[in-house]
Amino acid sequence: QVQLVESGGGLVQPGGSLRLSCVGSIVSFSFFSMGWYRQPPGKQRELVARITKDGMTDYADSVQGRFTISRDNIKKTVYLQMNTLKPEDTAVYYCNGRWTGPTSRDYDYWGQGTQVTVSS
Repeated sequence: QVQLVESGGGLVQPGGSLRLSCVGSIVSFSFFSMGWYRQPPGKQRELVARITKDGMTDYADSVQGRFTISRDNIKKTVYLQMNTLKPEDTAVYYCNGRWTGPTSRDYDYWGQGTQVTVSS
């Protein structure tokens, strides 16, 4: 049973910072690609950032240079450092864990989400 638990969301003023954390109850956490997605009000869920099991990262254009994803395989935790936050970053943020099987099929697991609100 894979469980992902996010924390760190909240209310922040524009220009502020937050750090999200996601702890995974995954025995083989280091073999998982981990990502952060978000779903703004009334919109579809979108990829924010991803980090592979080898530590390679990828970001949405809208957060490039402001957000940083990182992972600690010993703590089984993935982080999202969010700086220079904007009102348009307001969304529910979800942690994603992805394991690619031997046949290249992806198995996705999701956290429950944490609300981030950027407002003055």
